Amino acid sequence: MLLSQQSPEGDSVRALDLSDFDLRLERYRIIQPKAEQLMAKSLLKYSQLAPVVYCQLEGSLVLVDGFKRLRAARTLKAISSLQARLLPVDEQSAKAAIFNLNRITSRPNELEESWIIYALVHDDGLQQTEVADMLGRHKSWINRRLALIERLTDEARQALRLGLLSPTQARHMTQLPRGNQNSAMQCATEHALSSRELSETVRLLQACSTGEQTQFVLEKPREAIRQSQDGYVHQWDPRLSTAGNRAARRLGFLLDAATKMNHWLRLTGRSELQACDRHLLVSSFTKLQQESSLLGESVGDFIKELKLP
Repeated sequence: MLLSQQSPEGDSVRALDLSDFDLRLERYRIIQPKAEQLMAKSLLKYSQLAPVVYCQLEGSLVLVDGFKRLRAARTLKAISSLQARLLPVDEQSAKAAIFNLNRITSRPNELEESWIIYALVHDDGLQQTEVADMLGRHKSWINRRLALIERLTDEARQALRLGLLSPTQARHMTQLPRGNQNSAMQCATEHALSSRELSETVRLLQACSTGEQTQFVLEKPREAIRQSQDGYVHQWDPRLSTAGNRAARRLGFLLDAATKMNHWLRLTGRSELQACDRHLLVSSFTKLQQESSLLGESVGDFIKELKLP
């Protein structure tokens, strides 16, 4: 073990062997193999740029921040230790630190945040208001994050943590009842579905009204997606006039765009946008809301006209 040194902030930093770390808090971070490969290359090229963070619990050196760096370092023969900074906290505060230490540089994704909150509430017995104060968040935000992880099955949570299920895919999975999640996850694995394909598969499963429909979607997800998308693609209908076919084509494009926008808003929109996006896009979404309301009124009037003898 190397000698200790002082960081610019005055905290004690020392080199710890890779085997010294207790990884009990690792379950609150998602394993990302590609990101770890990039980290390994960075360690080889630039060495370690910032110390990992650990705390002392029951005589163990428990890693709090730096799980990706540790896993990457363990793949490299040239690295046997990492510079580490001690954080004097208890286990509850260590879980909160996983969230707070990454808020600026590499904020945990919403499912990792949910795991941390779930642990503080269910494992440590804290009230949601206490967790909100600890993390500097509103209780409603805590409640939404908690509900997110609670909607996943144990199998889905484990697949997510191991990197077998991406965070985006997991968000889609939460839209399904827990009883249907494992079969959807198996479908995604067997057919190597992308996040977008899984999103469409989940949408179709939600719309299924019979066991036969559900079985078809799970066994042939891409065929089911193609068929559902074809429903909005207008083919020339000889029963319609030229004007009628033009109207049907426009209606098809509009329905397709509206369905995709509604799906995006319900599932991924809020999590994908950054703070700068929200400020610049609010006027456009306000305009969309106004135009949609006017369009709904116009369509209602037009339907009444169409039904007239």
